[in-house]
Amino acid sequence: MGQSPREVVDGLLRGRGADRVALHGSPWADTLVAWVQQGYPTRLVAKQPGEERWRPDDGRMEDVEIFGEYVEPVPPWEHFGYDMVGIGPWFDALPLRDRSELIEETDEWDIRRNGAGAALKYWKHKSGTPEHIDFRMVTRAIWEREYRPHVVAWDPERVDLPALRRNKTATAGHQRWVHYGHLFIWELARSSMGDITLYESLLLDPDWIRDYNRVYTDLYKRAFAYMFENVGIPDGIWLYEDLGYKNGLFASPKVLSELVFPYYAELVAFFHSYDLPVVLHTCGSTAAALPMILDAGFDALNPMERKAKDNDPFTFAEKCGDRLAFVGGLDARILETNDRDVIRREVRGYIEGMKARGARLVFATDHSISPRTRYDSYQWAMDTYRACMAY
Repeated sequence: MGQSPREVVDGLLRGRGADRVALHGSPWADTLVAWVQQGYPTRLVAKQPGEERWRPDDGRMEDVEIFGEYVEPVPPWEHFGYDMVGIGPWFDALPLRDRSELIEETDEWDIRRNGAGAALKYWKHKSGTPEHIDFRMVTRAIWEREYRPHVVAWDPERVDLPALRRNKTATAGHQRWVHYGHLFIWELARSSMGDITLYESLLLDPDWIRDYNRVYTDLYKRAFAYMFENVGIPDGIWLYEDLGYKNGLFASPKVLSELVFPYYAELVAFFHSYDLPVVLHTCGSTAAALPMILDAGFDALNPMERKAKDNDPFTFAEKCGDRLAFVGGLDARILETNDRDVIRREVRGYIEGMKARGARLVFATDHSISPRTRYDSYQWAMDTYRACMAY
């Protein structure tokens, strides 16, 4: 009998070997809406008031007001057989808890001010990252006076323990590699003080950045310890930090090594003290950050965005495959061709190329799967993966 999905991923991330390449994926919410119309399976699920239900028109979640059975897509991890499953917790990490002030809205989008005083613009009916509109945390004095005290003082209500328990229960018995995940200091800073203030302060007020990162690192250690104590320890951790754009890193390696990566290393060491492997998700060009990623102790890298400068997973595997596992790396635009010959050639070529270089691979795309990929095309990619997944 072969290894379970959990054993496969665990072996890959810990460098102990596995009998096959593992599998992961992340369709967007509106992709699932389109796929349901193309034959993707759904199910009825009983929901209580206070829980959330899936909206068939746009794939968003909304609060349940009346007990009943509601239709929702079968979870992709269950339908496609993904080996990794994220179950949260996405606790409220912003200073002012449960803040989402509606400022402006249209039929297509709304602008909301979050618990760090930042106004962000969100699409209502399709997926995408929010547009940065306005920020209030623009000086160290404002941070210290209006926001820092709320982050320093631990508030257990930041964590939705019932939701985390429900998610954990939903995956129990499936032998998947279950992980907790969250944004961390870089993404939090961008969505709190904004890019301009962040980049200026990295150079003009680095002590503020150190203080911000110190406070948040302490908060994260406290929050995750609280979840471990009250819900249980998962199989691993994902940290979502987009450090780069298409042509390079958002800050120089020197600045990142001095002001950001020491806190990554501290948090990774904290998770390692619980014997938990840690995956770093960082979009954009990643090559210049590889030495720091290794030194910080991360166990795996995701997603190796192919359209970004110098992001060649084959080169990454040759340079540091003895120290890192890799999650992702297939150009998502290949699936968007919906051309079976192209998909088969590229999926097989990527997997066989990584295997030939001794890479510890979790096969996945380099970006969330968009509605431009048809359901049957993605199924074809999954069939191709399974035909060449064995090591």
